[in-house]
Amino acid sequence: MNNISTTPFSVNGIDYNPPAKPIVVICMDGSADEYLDMTMAHDRMPNLKKMVLQGYRGMVRGALPSFTNVNNSSIVTGVSPAVHGICGNFFYDVKKDQEVMMNSSEYLRTETLLAAAANAGRKVAVVTAKEKLRDILSYQLKGIAFSAEKADQAKLETHGIENAETIIGHKTPAIYSAEASLFVLRAGVALIKNGMADFLYLSLTDYMQHTYAPDTEESLAFYEAQDVELGKMLEMGAVIGATADHGMNAKVKADGSPNVLFIESMLTTQFGPGFRVICPITDPYVKHHGALGSYVLVYVNNDSNIDEVEQWLAAQPGITEVYNKEKGCRLLEQPADRTGDLFVLSARDVVVGKTPADHDLKALDGTLRSHGGRYEEMVPLVISHRLNAKYKMRAQGDPRNFDVFDFTVNGTH
Repeated sequence: MNNISTTPFSVNGIDYNPPAKPIVVICMDGSADEYLDMTMAHDRMPNLKKMVLQGYRGMVRGALPSFTNVNNSSIVTGVSPAVHGICGNFFYDVKKDQEVMMNSSEYLRTETLLAAAANAGRKVAVVTAKEKLRDILSYQLKGIAFSAEKADQAKLETHGIENAETIIGHKTPAIYSAEASLFVLRAGVALIKNGMADFLYLSLTDYMQHTYAPDTEESLAFYEAQDVELGKMLEMGAVIGATADHGMNAKVKADGSPNVLFIESMLTTQFGPGFRVICPITDPYVKHHGALGSYVLVYVNNDSNIDEVEQWLAAQPGITEVYNKEKGCRLLEQPADRTGDLFVLSARDVVVGKTPADHDLKALDGTLRSHGGRYEEMVPLVISHRLNAKYKMRAQGDPRNFDVFDFTVNGTH
């Protein structure tokens, strides 16, 4: 590509010095490291293997809770939820006394590096599988931003692109499909090829990971198809950084049934009514997880009860961490005005919810695989080009998944 801007830009305390090459950052939604291990072990991802051999592969710590909106927001801002303010897919707005989706950029408290890159002269494109992310990721962006879910509705004046299906060469996919994520990658290839973008953020969906374990043929074929698109981007000279927003684990008992603790029901039985449990994983995609993850917030009406409730919850089988607001905000990097009185995290094979009536397990598409807690916090980071000395040292410390743009832009030249 010609005339790619190398103008430096700064955002949220981080300086970016982009090379004159296409920059592509991919959020492989739900891609626990074992998915990459399995597909590479079966030689199904030769281009990813090439990236690893000539570049870098390691593990990084994501943002908690390990949910989609939280981590995508961190990736495009380069900072934690305590700074950018997006602390779930769903939250309790105390001022409005409403439980609402956190899909709007009105909840974002800082600018994005995507908008800053566009202002510095880069041709920026955001393509996300899920429409729910588009508003946050395109905040103040002068560029292209559309979703695979509603690609056929993209308009030049509102999305920076029209005739998306024609440009990409594929029809708008079903959101509950492998094609939803593959469409995003194919869009990235088309936008680079047509000179429409040289600084891209491609955010996939985790329907496949929610539905299939890493060793299944469905998963292997899915990652193999992704690899084809990675190869096309590499051939066009792109510098690629890939990470995940969270991992994924089976949340089932030995008999395969969902392993659920209904926290609001448990608290009501033990202490009486007056509790509000918020499940921040809640979003419109009920077939993914049934609004069940490994992290919930508890609002306690009777403040004098908080210590007793905390101690009781911490002693329950399947609960691994319980924190009060002060400690939880510090350890989990959360905005204090958007959290409950208690943070509750569960074991690797356990999800936590409100009450049985609040979760339709029949809506699940297959077995229950989910995320949100500590056991889905560590995710892969792959950079297609060799890291320089400074970033090799940083990689040996405690890098975060939201350092991926920093590593991709600054660490490879």
